[in-house]
Amino acid sequence: MRSRGHAVLAASDVAMLAGVSLQALQALSPSWADLPPDTYLKDGGQYRQRRHACYVVTGQQVQPVPPRPHWQPLEYNALHGGMRRWFAPVSQATAAASGWQALLCGLARVCARLHGDPPRWHVEAHQFRITTRGGIGRPTPEGAHRDGVDFVAVLLVARQAIKGGETRVFSADGPEGQRFTLEEPWSLLLLDDARVIHETTPIQPCIAGQEGHRDTLVLTFRAAGFLGDPV
Repeated sequence: MRSRGHAVLAASDVAMLAGVSLQALQALSPSWADLPPDTYLKDGGQYRQRRHACYVVTGQQVQPVPPRPHWQPLEYNALHGGMRRWFAPVSQATAAASGWQALLCGLARVCARLHGDPPRWHVEAHQFRITTRGGIGRPTPEGAHRDGVDFVAVLLVARQAIKGGETRVFSADGPEGQRFTLEEPWSLLLLDDARVIHETTPIQPCIAGQEGHRDTLVLTFRAAGFLGDPV
């Protein structure tokens, strides 16, 4: 992480980091079957479903904040930046689960060690399902990008009947890059958002006519408030 600006962890290491069993994380996975469509896609696609929630994490305390829109400036998201996008909230059952709470706190501790221990983290949680409905699904329709936060955690939840979905991470100020595919459920890619840009290639069905999907949990950590808040 310190040398390259990103790190990949196996699922067992993610569970250890969070201080819970891997089964506690796996218990969250069924909730990805109940994500409503993302109605904001400017490319006209119907391949993305999602839920969204925001938290303030302080030490071992996870404080949910009232529902708020997701917002990014155009400089970080040329396709959907500048829009206040209201998504369906993460379900109460998911948000109250021990694995969910522990994951937020565990990653906040890691970010604090890397950042310099800020008193609190402003965290946005995004549950994504990208499907091959229509033949192709785009995990990052905006292309290679940064998110405008301090750290980004991308957790693979499931891959079902798909090919593609290669993750690409590039130095923000140089030619260095890495390419790999997250395949293990609950494995993690952690990114220093100031140092790297990232994208994931489109997915396609393994068998023509059979719909597949790729499920992820994306958590963003920002010390200086939520994006879009008054400075």
